[in-house]
Amino acid sequence: MTDGVRRAARTSPAGRKRKPRRRGRIVLITLVVLLGLLIGADFGLAAFAEHTVSQKAREKFGLRDDPSVNIHGFPFTTQALSGKYEQITVEAQGINLRNTLRDLTLKAELREVTAPLSDLIDGRTDSMVVGDLEGIVKIKQADLGRLTRLPDLSIEPAALRYVETGDEEDEVSIEDLDEQREAMDEFPTKAGIKLSATTRISGRETQIVVLGIIELSSTSVRIRPERLEFRQDDEVIEIPDQVREAFLPRFDRTIQPGSLPFGVQPGGVAVERGALLVQGKAKDVRFDQDLQFTG
Repeated sequence: MTDGVRRAARTSPAGRKRKPRRRGRIVLITLVVLLGLLIGADFGLAAFAEHTVSQKAREKFGLRDDPSVNIHGFPFTTQALSGKYEQITVEAQGINLRNTLRDLTLKAELREVTAPLSDLIDGRTDSMVVGDLEGIVKIKQADLGRLTRLPDLSIEPAALRYVETGDEEDEVSIEDLDEQREAMDEFPTKAGIKLSATTRISGRETQIVVLGIIELSSTSVRIRPERLEFRQDDEVIEIPDQVREAFLPRFDRTIQPGSLPFGVQPGGVAVERGALLVQGKAKDVRFDQDLQFTG
């Protein structure tokens, strides 16, 4: 090939088209890098805000550890600049209330929250206002087992109607009860509960099954036992009246889980596998408003 042909090949249209492609790749890579930096900055700012809220919640709740805080919605920066947040979830584990309830769980959903970005950066939450709040305190079966002196006590939901009548036609499966509870926007003030534990009676291992009603009254939850069964080797045994009268009061308990976050008063109760749930709702409350648990 002559020198003239080689020069023509190097300057041909096909050769000139390669440069724009390289420029396009460079621009694309630059945009991807910038986008990554912006997303990283957004997540970093969100993490800082979550840490600020967590520290203040720990202080207000009097907790040993920082509670979990999740600020929902993306991008966070847009919400921060406007000072308005769609939803913030605060969840605390292992709350000890006067050494009576040692493992409470608290979950609070804060919606329509307003808080100036400058205050969050400075670590201040006193100007944070929650438009819509839902708080749930979970009382676990281990705590209830200590109160009844039955360490292996287990808790399950039961249909309220079935507890009241004892009619098998009114019985509802746990799966259906779970679905009903999850579909509720607000819990009722009464719910059915099934308590069971194992002990030894006359030298034989015996399962005790109690069907009862939990009732909400002010800041207290009462467990009112209604019916009692004893089972040995999967067979129901007859219970003399004096034995029933001796055992049922053992399950009659009034529990004070304390106030819900932000001074919210409990409004409903429910039961899930392993725990009692106490729910409360409120509107237009301040973040610095009485977060302390009171027994």
